[in-house]
Amino acid sequence: MAEPAQATGGTLQDGRPRRPALSPSRASDFKQCPLLYRFRAVDRLPETPSKAQVRGTVVHSVLERLFGLPTAERDQAQARALLQPAWEELLAQQPELGELFDGPDDPELTGWLESANALLDAYFELEDPRRLEPEACELRVETELDSGVLLRGFIDRVDVAPTGEIRLVDYKTGAAPREIGEAKAMFQMKFYALVLWRTRGEIPRQLLLMYLASKQRLAYTPDETELRRFERTLEAIWQAILRAGKTGDFRPNPSRLCDYCDHKPLCPAFGGTPPPYPGWPEPDPGPESVLDRTD
Repeated sequence: MAEPAQATGGTLQDGRPRRPALSPSRASDFKQCPLLYRFRAVDRLPETPSKAQVRGTVVHSVLERLFGLPTAERDQAQARALLQPAWEELLAQQPELGELFDGPDDPELTGWLESANALLDAYFELEDPRRLEPEACELRVETELDSGVLLRGFIDRVDVAPTGEIRLVDYKTGAAPREIGEAKAMFQMKFYALVLWRTRGEIPRQLLLMYLASKQRLAYTPDETELRRFERTLEAIWQAILRAGKTGDFRPNPSRLCDYCDHKPLCPAFGGTPPPYPGWPEPDPGPESVLDRTD
């Protein structure tokens, strides 16, 4: 059987456009502000990630690498040893991130790396990775609902018990207000639970959020009724996106989060003018970016 064409950028290797899909990050964007969704998913306007956002990406990378080591080697010293290589690899992939600091001798870089180490140390207070053997880390998942909506995303970690129960784990490193951060995080976890249910036929037994900065764990157990209701919510979001996509009518939804938006100068709610609408369909968002790790 021939291998399927692999996705690269906004097209497949055979030249066909990639099919638009809904990810938890882009769904959250549209819920928060339809114009933000347009700027990120349609216009693909550049954004400058913060040091905290990049730190979250690096910490996620370290934890993924940690579980790639033999069980006995998964200790704090190894995690700290993995931090610098993870940062250097991300910097090689995205050299523009180096502009966050004034060179490798910048004292702020030293403090930033140490703050990442503190988050890794906090992780070890929440669980012992030597007692775990995840089925997958940074798992790419995708499924198509009966309605035709294509869902796609990346799960930090999937644990499967010897008895078959599935647990989805997500690491949180940011300092977002809890009422906003947890709502967004649980939306994300329900998204992944739905995708796993539709692809494997089994509802995850537990959704686990690990807040490293506060050293707290938040566990949640979804059920079929809830996931069916959530599925209808995603379908409604996608239909609203399609309606906006046909006309370009992505309206702003001002909130206190606007103060943190890179695109505020272009927003009509603040006297700005968006760029000309490039048309629909939007390019597939593809893999999650540094900004998608914002939590």
